[in-house]
This record gives sequence, structure tokens and C-alpha cells, in this order.
Amino acid sequence: MITSAKTSTSDMIKVEQKLSVQYKTFAADSSAIRSLDWERSRFDIEFGLRNGTTYNSFIIQGQKLAIIDTSHSKFKKLWFEQLLKEVNPEKIDYLITSHTEPDHSGLIGNLLSLNPHITVVGSKLALKFIEDQIHVPFKSLEVKSGQYLDLGDNPTSGVNHNIEFISAPNLHWPDTIFSYDHGTNVLYTCDAFGLHYCSDEFFDSNQKEIYDDFRFYYDCLMGPNARSVLQAIKRINKLPELKTIAVGHGPLLHNQVNFWKDKYLEWSANKSKGNEFVSVCYISDYGYCDRLSQAISHGISKADAQVQLIDLRSSDSQELTGLITESKAVVIPTWPVNSDNDLKESLGTLFAALKPKQFTAVYDAFGGDDEPIDSLSNKLRELGQKEAFSPLRVRNIPDPIIYQQFEEAGTDLGQLINKKKNIASMKSLDSNLDKALGRLSGGLYVVTASQGENSTFRQSAMVASWVSQASFSPPGITVAVAKDRAIESFMQVGKGFVVNILREDNYQKMFRHFLKRFAPGADRFADVDVISNIANGGPVLSDSLAFLDCKVSSRLETPDHWIIYGIVENGSVSDLSCKTAVHHRKVANHY
Repeated sequence: MITSAKTSTSDMIKVEQKLSVQYKTFAADSSAIRSLDWERSRFDIEFGLRNGTTYNSFIIQGQKLAIIDTSHSKFKKLWFEQLLKEVNPEKIDYLITSHTEPDHSGLIGNLLSLNPHITVVGSKLALKFIEDQIHVPFKSLEVKSGQYLDLGDNPTSGVNHNIEFISAPNLHWPDTIFSYDHGTNVLYTCDAFGLHYCSDEFFDSNQKEIYDDFRFYYDCLMGPNARSVLQAIKRINKLPELKTIAVGHGPLLHNQVNFWKDKYLEWSANKSKGNEFVSVCYISDYGYCDRLSQAISHGISKADAQVQLIDLRSSDSQELTGLITESKAVVIPTWPVNSDNDLKESLGTLFAALKPKQFTAVYDAFGGDDEPIDSLSNKLRELGQKEAFSPLRVRNIPDPIIYQQFEEAGTDLGQLINKKKNIASMKSLDSNLDKALGRLSGGLYVVTASQGENSTFRQSAMVASWVSQASFSPPGITVAVAKDRAIESFMQVGKGFVVNILREDNYQKMFRHFLKRFAPGADRFADVDVISNIANGGPVLSDSLAFLDCKVSSRLETPDHWIIYGIVENGSVSDLSCKTAVHHRKVANHY
């Protein structure tokens, strides 16, 4: 029995304001324990967080009692204190595990130690992962799409809680399932539809406030799995009314459910146009393969190219053959030297399905027992495959610099795949219109940005000409940044950047340097004189005429650019007598 089922307000337990737990009943016999991580600044594929994050778990009391997901291990004390206030652990019948990434499954072993009779419910792959995590026997129930778990009628409310399961692989792990409670019309989705946003606000009461974080989360984690998102939404649309989406991260979606669902549909449909795609293979639960593959996939998506993530542990041979054969390019990780038979079979299927002269690339999984990357690269070369990018080597535990390199390699691959399409798009513009638009002139600038400290410090830069003042009070500017620019990932809301204004009488050197193509992870400031201590947003070029130190306030999306609106916080001019370099184009279909 839940001892405080009538509670309608938040019960907060605080520890130095860095970690806290929020408890609230939000539907009939249904409550949430939200673990609030106020100061977490990086997550998953190492994308930055400006508002922390939460790890949400849930309690459903029918005739039988079910917990949906646990929490991150850092919340062990707080989470169990709250759980034991609400639930007698001996009365827990089921633990439904949506997926087994540690931020949601970190306390499974501890919960089972309190009650070893709990039946763990999950996908076949999830149950296998849990076995590998906790190394003790446990009762389990494997479920698939269309199967139900009837918790029975709650003796007080009379509501029947019949849980229907939906398989949702790759959202964003291969073991993911959704759970739909027909008694409350609540859909539990774990990572899908979530956002990294930490606040005491329990529901999505302010769409404008959380929209940017919702979109950023989608782009980083769900965008590379757009095909899988569309399949999941098809299954969701067959359900009855959807009153609440109980997500694993961020506020629960209740006030504007259809808006958020439609955004996922819109964004995923746009990413899934056309037939050519890149298959990025990975091995779930091995080394850093999951996160590294996500970084590559995110980079590919930034270049407006399609990507399909493939888990070599869970894909059946027929599906794997079809995907590899249809791919424009295939990215392959190093694998364990002592692989199990299932993985060996998948690898054999993968290599048999490769087409002659197909683009391929390889990356280190950094699992500690990897097949040497040079052996894998040589094998592909002997098979006659074309190299999509140089092997991505990982010699230490991946840090933000490594993830940035992997993302940039993915972007380069996406641009390679889309080369013909982009040329065709350039030629499709009416000739007179092309010339007329080209007469719009702009200044010449180098936009710089930096993030991190010490070993995680990294920076980026790009040449820009689409810069304009946008407001007087506060002073603000807009910068148009192509979606496939490496610096785009630095220019999220709340982050800083610097606009270096080039001088008319001395701009060619800087212009040519930053206009050239850089290898993934290359230092864009090598052999460039910069001043690093006068602007918060990034380096100031010593040869610039002036600089503007800005902070991103908002972002507007266009088909191929982000319009970044930044508030100018600082600036200076080095030579009042000099003018800004101006960029004149003859046509508008390229810079």
C-alpha cells in the first residue's frame, strides 16, 4: 500500500541544493519520484546541459504494486528514503525496466536486495543486460509489443491498471520498451520525449521555457534514430487517449501532450526524407560504443543526412543484411576479441552484406579487449571498400574533445553523402533570383566559441558574413549558422560566443585560414594569434578590427541554418579609423 497516496503537493528532500528528490501523485494510484540533479553539466554523448537534469521513476498501485525504473546510483540514499516513505518494499510485485542505461537502472540491484521476490519486467535484451549488471539470479518476465501486465483493480479507487507494452528499440538504447496504463491513459517512455531540464515544476506548464531544451535533447539523442521514432509513434497512435507522457528526464508532459508528440513526428519525418542513409553500427553495453556511435550519428544528422543506428548484439541477420546492403555508407566499431557466438554471427553477416566500393569507416569502441583498429581498417581495404573518413582512434577514456572529433567526422560523412543532392539544390534556384539575392552584401567576421576547462577545454570557429544587429535594448545581434557547422553545437541557449570583426585593410589571412576545411578534431587556432582573457565566449583574434562578446538568448530554425540571437555583453574596437571588411557575392546559392 502507498502510505501517502492522497498527497498532491511536492515533498522535497534537499542535500546542499545539488541533489534533491521530489514526490508527487499525478494520476489515479500513480506517483513519481523525481531525482533532481541540479548541477549536472554534461550528459551521455557529452553534450552540455544548461539546466541540469532529472531521473524519473514511478509507482503504480493496482491490486498489485509496480515500480517503473529506478534512478542513478548517486541518488541511492535519497531515492530509497523517499521510496520507503511511500511503499513497503515487501509489497512490490514488479519492477518494469524501460531500459537499462545506468541513470535509470542504477539501483535495481539494491531494490532486489530489499525484496528478491520482485519480478523484473523488460525486453529480452534488457533482462540480459541486467543479468550482466547485478550478477545475481532474479525473477523475470520478458515482454514484447502488444503484451499486457494486469496489475488488477486498486482496492480504494477501483481503477484497473492494465499495462500494455510497446517495443521501442533505439529510443535511445536497443532494449527500450514503453508502458501504457489503460487505467490512467499514461504512457511511460523513459528517454523518449524527455529533456534535460531540472526545476521544481512537475509538469510542462511553460512551453516556451522548455522548448529549446526539448529540441536540443531530440537532436542529440532521438534525431539519429528518426526512423525508429516514426515506428514508435505509429504504435503510440493506436493507443486510446493519451493524457500524460511520463518521461524519464525532465518535467512530465501533461498540458500539451499532442504538441510535443507532433513535434517528434514533424522532426523525424523531415529527417527521414529520401532513400540514402548511413548505417552506424555499435555494440550495446560494450566499452564506450553506445556514446561514440551517438556522437557520429549526431554529426551525420547535422549535415541533413539520414542515419540508422544498428546494434550488432540485437539485430537479426535478415534485418542486418537489408540495412547494410541499402546503406550509402557503413560505420563499424572495433569489437571484443573474445566475442560471443551471437556477436560473431552478426559480424559475419555484416561483412557478407557489404557491397563493393561501399563507403566504410571504423572507430575504436575502447572496451579494453578490442580487435585492433588497424586490422579492421586493413580488412575493409582488402575488400575494396572506400574509406569514408580516417579511423577514429581512442587512446584514453573519451572526453568532450573526443566526442567533438567523432561528431565532426560524422558531419564530414554526412556532407559527403549529400554532395550530389546539395549540388542539385544549388542549381535548382532560378538564375535571375540567384543573382538578385546574391546582391545582398554583408561584413566579414570570424565567430569563435570555447567550452570546458583544463583537459576538457575545446574551442571552435567559423567564417561568417550573415551577421546583423537585431536589437537596441538590450544590444543584440543575430548570426546565421549552417546546421552542419562544427561550431553550432557550441552555440546553444545560455552559452557564449565571440564575433570577431575583420578589418578592410587586413582580412585575407584570417579569412583564408578559417575558411579552409579542417580535419575532425583539428585545432582551428593553430598558428593564429589570439587573446584569450578578454571575452567570456571565446578567443579574440589579435588581428581583428573589433570584437563582440555575446551570450545566446534564443535560436530560430530555418531549413538549413540556425539563426542565433545573442545579447552583446562586452566589446571593443582596436582601430576607430578602419572599416569592416565587406563580402560581395555574385550569386546566392553558396557563400
